[in-house]
Amino acid sequence: MTFSMSTVNLINLLFIAAGIGICGLCFLQITSSVHLRREIRRYFQAFFLLILVYISAHLARQLMDGLPGGGVRVALYAVTLLEMLAAGLMAHMMSMLVLTASRVEKGAKKISAALFILLGVHSVLLVVGSFMDLIYYFDAGNVYRRAPGYILSNLCPFIMLVIDMALLIRHGKKIDRRVRSAFWAYLIAPIAAIVVQSAFYGVQLIIFATVGAAVYMFSVIIQNQNEQYEKQQMESSRIETELTMASSIQADMLPNIYPAFPERPEFDIYASMDPAKEVGGDFYDFFLVDDDHLCLVMADVSGKGVPAALFMMASRIILANNAMMGKSPSQILTDANAAICANNREELFVTVWLGILELSTGKLTAANAGHEYPALQQPDGRFELVKDKHGLVIGGMEGVRYRQYELQITPGSRLFLYTDGVPEATDAGKNLFGTDRMLAALNQEPGANPETVLKNVRKVVDDFVGSAEQFDDLTMLCVEYKGPADRPSSLPEEGCPRSGSEGVQD
Repeated sequence: MTFSMSTVNLINLLFIAAGIGICGLCFLQITSSVHLRREIRRYFQAFFLLILVYISAHLARQLMDGLPGGGVRVALYAVTLLEMLAAGLMAHMMSMLVLTASRVEKGAKKISAALFILLGVHSVLLVVGSFMDLIYYFDAGNVYRRAPGYILSNLCPFIMLVIDMALLIRHGKKIDRRVRSAFWAYLIAPIAAIVVQSAFYGVQLIIFATVGAAVYMFSVIIQNQNEQYEKQQMESSRIETELTMASSIQADMLPNIYPAFPERPEFDIYASMDPAKEVGGDFYDFFLVDDDHLCLVMADVSGKGVPAALFMMASRIILANNAMMGKSPSQILTDANAAICANNREELFVTVWLGILELSTGKLTAANAGHEYPALQQPDGRFELVKDKHGLVIGGMEGVRYRQYELQITPGSRLFLYTDGVPEATDAGKNLFGTDRMLAALNQEPGANPETVLKNVRKVVDDFVGSAEQFDDLTMLCVEYKGPADRPSSLPEEGCPRSGSEGVQD
């Protein structure tokens, strides 16, 4: 009989030691895992810590059981209370995990409140029962004994177990099949262990079952999380590839080969667009309407990202098509607004400055639909804002008519167009770059060509912003008017190719 008892004690100690080692390894693996969602990591860290506390308290009670002394008696009461409290907390955490995984839409708050109430009742029963020897006690030899009210220590965890099973039965289809099976394994394993160990009195199979089921549940959920992470990474990679392609398509849609019109000595032009995201809502455009008229466009779509980019492409095409019909700037904006408002369910809008420069005379006819003021530098002068009258943004309201104005551009003048990403560039201290700094950057090299003008502004903006993240798209255009060219004819002869953006025709 003594040998048998020693063997049982040895088996129990091996179970407990193995459980502590396994839980410790699981805790380390969870802590070092970088793919787990933060809430999952924290949950399992707490869960395995509770199992460690539960097993360690049980081990301490086993080692002290039957030892003489008043201090041992106090310690036995303390570790036994700690063991039972940890068991209740484990049951509560399991119930909360099942509730969360079940994605209960109605009554989730009530179930959660009921689980917390059960945990509170369980804790009160254990504390009161410990002082009154209601649940367990230690005899004169400090040997652990169950009291008549021992069932009370398992009442609340049992109710939680019933709630868990009900949730799995009713909402189990919402949970991944393998995770659902792991939940069932954790819920059933301790019950099966209790049944089996009744035939082997003294062997603590419940500890082995609890640890084994917890490790199995952990491994299944971690595998499920890793698979989800891999899917998310693949999806992110696909989206990133598509955004990169979209960015390339967007950039290719805008004029980006310089010098843009090497055969036209009347002007020099340069433009750039740097989106805050992969794709942006800003756009510029320039093209020859005919042999003597250069159309200039600077625009900014509301919003950012893919929706703004799609709206930007549509707006650019509408504006260009209307301009190529030979319309005036005011009529171009009026007709573009009507076309966009006719099918604008997302209620996006675009600010536009559009001008047509007559190359033979230097007359600039322009209209402004809620866009930034252009900046003009006359020969031997400084860049200054042209405070033109703004109309309503394109796409803002149907039936809007736009007014145009004229400027006489003399040879040697430069016109600078931009979006609000320039004056509204923000540094780490939330200070705006502003139009004063923009004008100072424009005027720091008065005789610079358009490309240098833009590079100077961009450098000053970058120095001002510093390490702060780019908040908005940054788009600029500068055109220098050099004066009319000595041309034999303002229009090409019939059958001859036209110059400018039309290129060479077959």
